[in-house]
Amino acid sequence: MARIESDSIGNVEIPNEALWGAQTQRSLKNFAISNDYVPIEIIHALSKVKIAAAIVNNRLGKLNDQRKNLIIEAGTKILEGEYDDQFPLKVWQTGSGTHTNMNINEVISNISSIASGEALGSHIPVHPNDHVNCSQSTNDTFPTAIHIASAEILNKKLLPELKQLIQSIAKKSNEWIDVVKLGRTHLQDAVPMTYGQEASAWKYQLSIAHKRLVNVLEELYEIPIGGTAIGTAVNTPKNFDNEMSKEISEMTNLPFSTATNKFALMGSHDGLVSTMAAIKLLAVSLFKIVNDIRLLACGPRAGLSELLLPENEPGSSIMPGKINPSQCESMAMVCAHVMGLGHSVDIAGSGGHLQMNVYKPLIGFNIIKSINILHDACRSCRLLMIEGIKINHKKIDSYLEQSLMLVTALNPIIGYEKAAEIAKYAYKKNITLREASNELGYLNNADFNKIINPKNMAKPH
Repeated sequence: MARIESDSIGNVEIPNEALWGAQTQRSLKNFAISNDYVPIEIIHALSKVKIAAAIVNNRLGKLNDQRKNLIIEAGTKILEGEYDDQFPLKVWQTGSGTHTNMNINEVISNISSIASGEALGSHIPVHPNDHVNCSQSTNDTFPTAIHIASAEILNKKLLPELKQLIQSIAKKSNEWIDVVKLGRTHLQDAVPMTYGQEASAWKYQLSIAHKRLVNVLEELYEIPIGGTAIGTAVNTPKNFDNEMSKEISEMTNLPFSTATNKFALMGSHDGLVSTMAAIKLLAVSLFKIVNDIRLLACGPRAGLSELLLPENEPGSSIMPGKINPSQCESMAMVCAHVMGLGHSVDIAGSGGHLQMNVYKPLIGFNIIKSINILHDACRSCRLLMIEGIKINHKKIDSYLEQSLMLVTALNPIIGYEKAAEIAKYAYKKNITLREASNELGYLNNADFNKIINPKNMAKPH
């Protein structure tokens, strides 16, 4: 069964059970592209914008008490997830996000009609454009919603989880502070270091990534609401923008403020591109770290096998007993995906024309998706790998004993040329550095042992 609703173009047939209206139905028909839906976080953020607008419009004399209360009641139910199934639109729609803005306007209108005993689609007593969208345009509400959604899930999800991952790595770094191992450059043997030092590099990378994300929040907190169509604030009452920022700040408990220049935040989305860049840099760091871990753990007999990873699941359908670094692989795939999403945001951010950037849904989708999957990947990596990593002391001691690069400590004593001769001789004869030094007559055992001390080389000062 279906009902007939109309918009400025004409009549549209809509399923009776649907709470959306004509413009949403047109989008469903015209943009049936993939299964990439507008993230629910953006829908809920838009609902907060609609609630705030109802309050501010009422305060400034643009909306009566009845309509204000109905919009607040409907918006609150949407925030509670009661109507999540009423937002079926795809990301690949109009580049402004107008279809989704109208989707929420229509749903709020119809929820209000039900609450008032009126027919669906009657737009009585709350009209989707005249009342729900009062003093607004998609061009300022949709990017505002992306800012709100991104800031909220960064604060509530990714930043706290990233902090826990940093703490877990810091704990390992402290545990391993005196475990001396062989360093490697160009994937070749290098001078000694400690495992604590190696893990400290991972911790530092992620700490800086955390700091970048915190810093980028400042750009997210500046929102363009009140700019309406192109940034001039046409059709808004005086001070609407500042009042909206205050209401949204109270609702979210985050320090949102009105944009200093709304033209910039509506014609371009540099703050969102910057946010995605910080997210992408986190992915770059995580990619490097898990690649380090899986290389150090490769083996168990024909690889480095310095790290022992938790055995979470069988690794092969044909090779019995095989265990793979699956958490590393999962994280690496997530990071590769996020880096790709970041590249498309770069392109989208540069694609604005004059007073309008028409890549808003893509930008919002990629940012929200990246934050969510990185949060999940960081949590999985921390709980199922980092916290359970152990060191294979037998292996690292063996590598250290056999290392030719310990000869570096001889440079200040006998010079680079003689030290190189010892290393090459030891390699050619397949003997230790000590044996090579003795045979070449450069140092006796006592002097050699005094100079070649891996722990001192790892911590010379």
